Amino acid sequence: MKKSYRVKSEKDFNAIFKVGQSFANRKFVIYKLEKKQKHFRVGISVSKKLGNAVMRNKIKRRIRHVLITHKLKLATLDFVVIARKGVEILTYPELEQNLLHVLKIAKIYQEGLSCEKEK
Repeated sequence: MKKSYRVKSEKDFNAIFKVGQSFANRKFVIYKLEKKQKHFRVGISVSKKLGNAVMRNKIKRRIRHVLITHKLKLATLDFVVIARKGVEILTYPELEQNLLHVLKIAKIYQEGLSCEKEK
C-alpha cells in the first residue's frame, strides 16, 4: 500500500478517534473521519493481545490486502481499522467478509462501484 494511502501520525489517529464516528461488529471496530481528498487513507491497529509479532503482521497484511482489492469501492475519507479478539483464528475469506460487513455499516464500502484493479 502506498504511503499516501496510510494514516501514520499520532496527530491524525487522535483526530480520527476524537472527532470521527465509530462502527463495530464482533471482529472489527472502524473509526471514520470525513475529509476532502482524492482517495481514502487507512490506519490499522492490531493489539498485542492477538498474538506475537508474526501473527499481528499476518493480520495487518490480510486487512491491507482486502482494502487494496476493494479500493475502488471505498469512500474517500480517513478511517482506522481496529482488529478485535478472534480475528487471529479467521480464514482469509471469513476475515474479508467480516471487514466488508463493518465497512458497509460505516458506509465506507459502496457496493455499486466497479472493482477493477487500478494499475
